[in-house]
Amino acid sequence: MPLTVLAAAAGAGLAVWLVLPPAPRVRSGRDGSGSAVPVRSLGQAVVVAVVAGGLVVVLEGTTLALGLIGAAALAGGWRMVARGRARRATQQRADVVVEVCEALAGELRAGQPPLRALRHCVEVWPELEPAATAGELGADVPKALRRLALLPGASGLSDVASAWQVSHGSGGTMASALSRVADASRTRRTTQRLVASELASAQATARLVAALPVVVLAMGTGLGGDPWAFLLTTPGGLACLAAGLLLGYAGLAWIERIAVRAVDP
Repeated sequence: MPLTVLAAAAGAGLAVWLVLPPAPRVRSGRDGSGSAVPVRSLGQAVVVAVVAGGLVVVLEGTTLALGLIGAAALAGGWRMVARGRARRATQQRADVVVEVCEALAGELRAGQPPLRALRHCVEVWPELEPAATAGELGADVPKALRRLALLPGASGLSDVASAWQVSHGSGGTMASALSRVADASRTRRTTQRLVASELASAQATARLVAALPVVVLAMGTGLGGDPWAFLLTTPGGLACLAAGLLLGYAGLAWIERIAVRAVDP
């Protein structure tokens, strides 16, 4: 019984760890501000912990171990799907920021005042509203832009803030400065897309390798064997199942981490 309780506690802890997202890297702006760590996933972690605790109470023996392994596997899949959605949202925001830089430079070249041009760019990216409002209220626009640059994928706005600040401080032409910022942002995004396309084949291969054990098990069943009975009903099979799922998840997470670090909008 103590061994079963220990295994249950380990499974519950693993499930909670899988659901909790890693703390994002905090980028500090010149104003000393930083991005906050999201806490909404704490509720998800509590739900998983309660489910794991319920399994400990209701089930026992092999069924308990299988239930905990299944809960941990679902939590890991949940975590990977959430990471994928967050990564796609970051890339979409990075593309929109490039469009904002180009639209702002175009408005200024057309002779629009900076604050009116910034207000027009809110139509391209509604998240730019705080910066436009700050300008209309006479507040520090570069500071507001740097706060927005802390959002995942919006780091290009820090260059816009610098160009805005330098142009106002030196009396230079903001249109030419922002045109160079837009060109640099477009070039950076093109490079990031190229790197992402080169990494796509490696990510697809990793997912294929992770799915191969299921194919092997299906082939074993087709040849007249019964690998599922060993895997799901014996202590050794359950240990192999848990180790295989953990190693597969670790491999996929490693590849995804490399991809995210290589392509960091």
